[in-house]
Amino acid sequence: MLGSTHGTFTTGLRARVVACGEPPLSAVHGVTAVAGDLDVSGRPLHAPVPDLDRFFRPESVAVVGASDTEGRPNTGITRQLLAWAERVGARIHPVNPTRTSVFGIDCVPSVGALTEPVDLAVLLVADPLPVIEELAATKVRFAVAFASGFAETGEAGAAAQERLAAAVRRSGIRLLGPNTNLNAFERFREDLDGPAVALITQSGHQGRPVFTLQELGVRLSHWAPTGNEADLETADFLSYFAGRPEVGAIACYVEGLKDGRSFLLAADRAARNGVPVVAVKVGRTETGARTAASHTGKLTGADQVVDAAMRQFGVIRVDGLDQLQDTATLLARARRPVAEGVVVYSISGGTGAHFADLATAAGLDLPPLPQAKQDELHQWIPEYLNVANPVDNGGHPVGDWRGRKIIDAILADPSVGVLICPITGPFPPMSDRLAQDLADAAEATDKLVCVIWGSPVGTEDAYRTTLLGSSRLATFRTFSNCIGAVKAYLDHHRFTTGYRSPFDEAPRTPSPSLRKAQALIRPGRRLSEHAAKQLLRAYGIRVPREQLVTSAAAAVRAAGLVGYPVVMKASGTQLAHKTELGLVKVGLTSASQVRDAYRELTDIARFESIDLDGILVCQMVGRGVEMVVGVTHDDLFGPTVTVGLGGVLVEVLNDTAVRVPPFGEREARSMLAELRGRALLDGVRGAAPADVDALVEVVLRVQRMALELDGDLAELDINPLMVLPRGQGAVALDALAVCR
Repeated sequence: MLGSTHGTFTTGLRARVVACGEPPLSAVHGVTAVAGDLDVSGRPLHAPVPDLDRFFRPESVAVVGASDTEGRPNTGITRQLLAWAERVGARIHPVNPTRTSVFGIDCVPSVGALTEPVDLAVLLVADPLPVIEELAATKVRFAVAFASGFAETGEAGAAAQERLAAAVRRSGIRLLGPNTNLNAFERFREDLDGPAVALITQSGHQGRPVFTLQELGVRLSHWAPTGNEADLETADFLSYFAGRPEVGAIACYVEGLKDGRSFLLAADRAARNGVPVVAVKVGRTETGARTAASHTGKLTGADQVVDAAMRQFGVIRVDGLDQLQDTATLLARARRPVAEGVVVYSISGGTGAHFADLATAAGLDLPPLPQAKQDELHQWIPEYLNVANPVDNGGHPVGDWRGRKIIDAILADPSVGVLICPITGPFPPMSDRLAQDLADAAEATDKLVCVIWGSPVGTEDAYRTTLLGSSRLATFRTFSNCIGAVKAYLDHHRFTTGYRSPFDEAPRTPSPSLRKAQALIRPGRRLSEHAAKQLLRAYGIRVPREQLVTSAAAAVRAAGLVGYPVVMKASGTQLAHKTELGLVKVGLTSASQVRDAYRELTDIARFESIDLDGILVCQMVGRGVEMVVGVTHDDLFGPTVTVGLGGVLVEVLNDTAVRVPPFGEREARSMLAELRGRALLDGVRGAAPADVDALVEVVLRVQRMALELDGDLAELDINPLMVLPRGQGAVALDALAVCR
């Protein structure tokens, strides 16, 4: 996402007592990675990497349904494949039972009649299923199915697609499609060099703007139009491209994901290799999600979870195809930053101020240049102009030898990693010379030089020849795209420097807590508050002192043991919101109050026809910051962990952050940093700072629970989790758990 900040991952859980006298999770459960390819829930920890070399560069191709009858759709496709095969040196084998030759090439009646092994079969037939079954007897490695009418059309189409997918699995063939196109076999320019952009799209049409970057001198290496992904999916191509030496960045247009975990494993492989992934993921709105589902038949996923998961694994999410073009191009071609400081250089004070406002708001660091550097710049720039950052040269110096001197002096400063020059419109000959100076300076430096060419015309020689002719300059047409791409560039390299995969710290073996927790699971049922708290206790999460009682006399005895004042609450599997029903009594200080409260609570439950397992007599915990920590199951990514402001605020403000396990301590802290109400944890209006360390530890214990109980736990809601003042821990005052 433009303007997002990507965190890094650590395994350093704190060695401190946090709950119920137990040692920290790191000591109990041993989260340090050990040898193994599966996590504690049996899921893979590394992305499979398909060998797609022969898909993109086959030596022989069978075209099933080939035609040379003018006016037929298959004829146009056959003609295009023949031209492509000639370019890449592949042999074409037409297959059609009604022809003996196609475009002068001998044609065989069926795939069984092919006279040599074929790397790729292109299926120009309405129903590819019978052909797949025929191909199973051959040694064909890959097939492409263009036919539509599958999962994108509804339940019947989805069933047909599953039959096709099952046949593909039995055959051992890898299939692209159905509902795909010829984009993989486009004409790629071979006269361009440097790192390339590899393209993955579920909609062929949406990839066109990125593909045409070649006409601006940007190298494209591959295009994978994945369609409905009955077999080969976005994650497969992402894993493959992440290991290709020519690929500098991967650009994706994603409508829906076949499997969220596979996508994250592939993104993790790219992050390990330092290959940036930039993605448009549609489905932010209900309308967009519905439309995407009808197009490809995929799950679009809850957008908050998709967004968080992408950021966790370094995927840069953008909204527009223009942003996809610009950000992927910059990340593919720019060298690693040597510093993070950004300097804005312009010929207009207004332009510089406007750009600086936008850049700073987006999170770019625009540090003032040192006084010595400002003094140096004033050799060529009038004293009355500001040169601290942004640097305003007043215009005239760009028209002579001073222009290059200024640029070189800025780039020589060690705090500067990026120089951005917005040129809001052409003003020859000064703009021509400025463009040339910037291009020449970019060739001579290891720092990033960006230009925004603001002219709406775009036919000027300074733009078409000088700026676009430089492979070292990053040229943009809008302020926002430049700012977003530079932010993504700096974030990506910060993220991948010292990157440690979260999958490396995923637990491989069950913890002692798992056995205790499994004994509490009741499949298909909601647990009572008392049982849910026992589940938390099994994972070392602190709960109040409490006793479950079934008589008024027992309640009085329990209150004496727990210690006054006490809280009394009804406990039962049917109770999700007790306060609204009057089933919570707070601040009871005497035996008579406890007896009266017991009778009142049981009377209300009887009147409301609520079955209870008893009444909880609980320790009354001191005031702190009320938070919520929970687990839900996402259809795409599996278990997810949420943290946010709790109590009634969780429903009023919806101030939450979400992550997909596994993740480490640093990621847990970054979740807190995202909250709008984060300042409450630091102490406001004289309140003491909260025990953030204890809150982080609870989040990490909950994510361990989510991983180990995946398949057993549908939902967990700790609300409120009372985070006490620093050094005093955090206590789960209430909990709801639903078993799967």
